[in-house]
Amino acid sequence: MWKRLFLAIALVLCTSVAGHAADLRIGLSSFTTSVDPLFYVGGNNISMMRNMFDCLMNQDEKQQIKPGLAVSWKPLDDTTWELKMRTGVTFHDGSAFTSEDAAASIKRVALASVNSPSSLMAYVQDIESVETPDAETLIIKTKKPTPLLPNNLSRISILPAECAELTTNDLNAGKGVIGTGPFKFVSWAPDEHVTLAKNPDYWGGAPEWDTVVYRSLKSNSARVAAILAGDVDVIENVPSADNEQLRKNSKLRVISTPSNRVMYLHMDQDREVSPHAAGPDGKNPLLNPKVRRAISLSINRQALIDRVMDGQGGLAGQLVPEGYFGYSPDIKVDPYDPDQAKKLLAEAGYPNGFTLTSHASNDRYPNDAKVAQAVGQMLSRIGIKVSVETLPGSVYFSRASKLEFSFIMGGAAVETGEATGVLGPLLATYSQTTGQGNRGRYSNPAFDNALQTALVTVDDAAREKLLQQAMNIAMDDLGVIPLFFLSHNWAVRADLDIQPRTDGYTLAKFITTTK
Repeated sequence: MWKRLFLAIALVLCTSVAGHAADLRIGLSSFTTSVDPLFYVGGNNISMMRNMFDCLMNQDEKQQIKPGLAVSWKPLDDTTWELKMRTGVTFHDGSAFTSEDAAASIKRVALASVNSPSSLMAYVQDIESVETPDAETLIIKTKKPTPLLPNNLSRISILPAECAELTTNDLNAGKGVIGTGPFKFVSWAPDEHVTLAKNPDYWGGAPEWDTVVYRSLKSNSARVAAILAGDVDVIENVPSADNEQLRKNSKLRVISTPSNRVMYLHMDQDREVSPHAAGPDGKNPLLNPKVRRAISLSINRQALIDRVMDGQGGLAGQLVPEGYFGYSPDIKVDPYDPDQAKKLLAEAGYPNGFTLTSHASNDRYPNDAKVAQAVGQMLSRIGIKVSVETLPGSVYFSRASKLEFSFIMGGAAVETGEATGVLGPLLATYSQTTGQGNRGRYSNPAFDNALQTALVTVDDAAREKLLQQAMNIAMDDLGVIPLFFLSHNWAVRADLDIQPRTDGYTLAKFITTTK
């Protein structure tokens, strides 16, 4: 009897430990604003969707393209691509994946773009038609040569064809959140949590975790407290000030990797009268290139990295890091030169400065509010009368997209693995299909021409020269002012490992127990 009782207790204990081991709790610094995978190109949304959805082409930890739901692709001519689908893949509802689902998802991007703060239309705008000659073949015709089509398709999540007519509101209500990814959707509470369950039939191999709970922990102190208390197993965006403390904790590990995300300033370069920037005559000083250069020279980028980011970051003079396709070796980081900045302000007609309100998020990027305040102080030292206002990202980005601000701080990652992924959204002349993240409405025909020519140039060497030319033009104009590249840091339980990604995505499938 006692022997059976001890065996029963042991079985319960083993089951309990195993059950706990198969549950993963993750604390996120910024949270998905929708469970529609085609609604918003923001990194917090796309990262979450990668747990549940695949693209035709997926991206590895360094944003290099690899087969996803398409196992191969090739151009048939300058404007026609043939893609072969992966066979034997099923959606979370058990239905088989076919080329029809891929076609319907690509077409759905336009529907999902309604009311999006920054839509995915830029990635499908060159597609003229999508045909499905059979269940395993997709034929995509483009309006012009589109050498980056595979990169662009690595951003488009695939849903079942029957979900193509569903609205974002439908998906946010829990209807049709069905993918082929390693985890199935269970529930979403906005700004609170997302709960996922293992997809044991995942074509890429079943993940380790039975259940994953992503928690919204936007406060740095809340994330650190949660992992120290054991309330979560992983946190992202380790606050730079807490990095050393967590590294010394024997129950935790801190894992870091360089980032492809640049922090930058965007300025109103469109309106003669701007809501939050005014000289003595009431007009917008940010239209003047000398003012923009003065602002850049007034910023001590190294001090931002050393003092605000606690050494976590790298200087930025352009929008992609060295080594990425499209990086221009001709561009140097502006030095910190407040005297020259004051001189340029005077030459621009503002010897006594002007008034400016700077807006930024306070929960989207590491130390974003502190960086905004520090930049504001630096601008004040050259005579600009600055006030700084920070807002939750859920409010800030929507208002910024409506052009309610004059001077904003943002972050952008090289999501497609090469420079067009940031040059196009941030700096292309705004239209229904281009410049969707161009919240300063910068516009230069020479830049647009170099970028658009690059986008139809198949030869890699020629395309890279065009991208470097576009980068040179935009940085000479200061269409945006780059500040620094972030580093990505995660703290994990000591018995866990994570595959760090330069895009900063925290993907549950790539969090594993150490062997």
